[in-house]
Amino acid sequence: MSDTFNFPFEKHLNNEQLEAVNAINGPVLVIAGAGSGKTRTLVFRLLNLIRLGINPESILLLTFTRKAAASMIERASELIGGICNNVFGGTFHAFSHLMLRRYHGYAGLNKDFTILDRSDVQDIFNLIVKQKGNDINKKNLADKRFLASLASRVANHNAGLLSLLETEFLHLLNDYELIKDILESYEEYKKNSALLDFDDLLVRWRDTLKNNPELQNLVSSHFKYIMVDEYQDTNTIQADIVRIVAGKDQNIMAVGDDSQSIYAFRGANFKNILEFPHIFPNCRIIKLEKNYRTTQPNLDCTNAIISCAKESFHKRLVAVRDGGNPPFYHFPFDELNQAGFVAERIKELLDKNVAPKEIAVLFRAGFHSYHLEAELAKHNIKYEKRGGLKLFEAAHIKDATALLKLTINPLEPLSLNRALMLVNKIGTKTVLSIYENLVSADDPLDLMANYETKAVWKESLRELGKILKIIRETHTSITDNFQMLDKWYFPNLMRLYPEDYHKRNRDLQQFYEMSAKYSDKVSFLSDISLDPPESLSSRHDNDSIILSTIHSAKGLEWKVVFIISLCEGKFPSQSSNYEEIEEERRLFYVASTRAKDVLFLLVPQSGANFPAIPSRFFQEIPIKLMNQWKGPQNELKRDVSVLKSNIGISSGHRAFSLKKPTLSGTDSGNNNAVSNSDSSKFKIGLNVSHQIFGHGIVTEIVSTEKIKVKFHNAGEKTLHVGYANLNILS
Repeated sequence: MSDTFNFPFEKHLNNEQLEAVNAINGPVLVIAGAGSGKTRTLVFRLLNLIRLGINPESILLLTFTRKAAASMIERASELIGGICNNVFGGTFHAFSHLMLRRYHGYAGLNKDFTILDRSDVQDIFNLIVKQKGNDINKKNLADKRFLASLASRVANHNAGLLSLLETEFLHLLNDYELIKDILESYEEYKKNSALLDFDDLLVRWRDTLKNNPELQNLVSSHFKYIMVDEYQDTNTIQADIVRIVAGKDQNIMAVGDDSQSIYAFRGANFKNILEFPHIFPNCRIIKLEKNYRTTQPNLDCTNAIISCAKESFHKRLVAVRDGGNPPFYHFPFDELNQAGFVAERIKELLDKNVAPKEIAVLFRAGFHSYHLEAELAKHNIKYEKRGGLKLFEAAHIKDATALLKLTINPLEPLSLNRALMLVNKIGTKTVLSIYENLVSADDPLDLMANYETKAVWKESLRELGKILKIIRETHTSITDNFQMLDKWYFPNLMRLYPEDYHKRNRDLQQFYEMSAKYSDKVSFLSDISLDPPESLSSRHDNDSIILSTIHSAKGLEWKVVFIISLCEGKFPSQSSNYEEIEEERRLFYVASTRAKDVLFLLVPQSGANFPAIPSRFFQEIPIKLMNQWKGPQNELKRDVSVLKSNIGISSGHRAFSLKKPTLSGTDSGNNNAVSNSDSSKFKIGLNVSHQIFGHGIVTEIVSTEKIKVKFHNAGEKTLHVGYANLNILS
């Protein structure tokens, strides 16, 4: 242990990192530029605190993912031993959850309160809307997702409903009273059922602290040293919690990068990191500007991008690596040509043995990659698309979670409603009738297992009841619970999702396997509600290149990065708001700093029937800092850094014509495309290809207009031949 305490920090840290690690007392703001080693700095500061004799239990490490905190503590533990496991490291939500459980009396909460996830919240709003009746439907306010989002906005932005409608939803201002009534009903529902949603965890903990000075002193005297990662992503409530817990000593280190604040849509407040020195007047500011990720030519470009920001802490990233090439830019005719260009460059990289997982294409919004997805399919290039719905938000995972909740409480309304709605021929009114019968029964599960009705759904309901009874009486593991429930659920899965039930089933099997790590259901359900385990929410295929929204790419890096659709209206998206434009500039900065070796910037010259204007962000980059792609003469030089990364682009370049391609995006010389509605041209066993689904075989002639095709990668699809634009392969 003594050898560890004499650990030579100066051999592993640069001067600025070492300064941050040795800044122990008082408020410290570390502005950590992209690729500057902020995680290493946090790990070594944690190590240094313990080296100085500070009790690990008095250290609070707040991050935005459970994985980030666990990784930092694990890395410190490898150097100093298991003593680091006594540090509390986790998300703001997990910290607030723990504190509310521990101090539930101060918060006025039942010790056994239940946490709602996003889908649960939407289900509650769905119930409320149905109870309110026709007034809501006539006003087009029945969308449960919108209502859930609105409630979250009101909570996270710390603003009243009226103020929010006036600034962001002016068209709904006349419906203020009705919306207010819906939100009040939601709050009442939660209160009566001892339920808290994600936002409540933060709000209730912040308010509990504010209203109880005694508790403030208790908590701040326990957590004497606070470290916050990604401080630029905090919202107003999280910043309040940090300020209050810091107490009088104010031993807080906030680490972040104002230039990477890109989550305003989640409630993140860009001003928090800018105002940190004003909230903590004696704050010490340390800048980490040495970049270990990329080379100086790339950094010259990214420095230029962020230099145009209206508000920021001035910094200039300097590369530790030598060599490198300036970013390439290219002006394809339109997005179809853009897709072709990117696909060809990727194919060349793969031919040069660049690992697929080291190549990424980034874009502002998910739909920007549609043409590219089709083009990659033509080239048989595997890809993984990131962004959008996450695994734990998927319907089939929500179904399985609801079924597990019924093994704890078979009368839990939301879970029972979801489970019953899975049964074929059961509707909302029937669910209510069944629920009323179960509530009045001496043994709800016994009644369910022997439910009397002439309806066709009787046996399905009875089977579910019998399985729940067996689980109740045998006390098996969570994984065994899932396997028994799956016997009932799988036929419903096949019926509800005929297109991709096999893929969903693979998700479910991994979900079931993950539960084996838990000894009790309450812990498991709380964990997946607070922060889905990384092993399931990030399942990456090493044989696939990455297509990703920029928001999903933050914190990651690749050897080669393409940023596509850099034109006005796409990036930035259409916006008249000053704050939104500034955030989009930061988004472009985040995207451009993901590249370790090669960066491509793609600027289409035209959109749908009109010329495209290059993105203002692209135009802000001095042209001397980039190289225009011109073909073989721009083949990447195999300098030291590129050779080490095994990257090169062949000279087999095909020049792109400015001739507008066909609407289908296929070669105009292809005479095999079948674009009429006559299925007689197709025979069972015929080989065909589709620009999205790839190659397949005709398996059935459904009608004169429709056929079934079993695609090698996408499974079986029913297609209308008049619209599918299939190619018959010879």
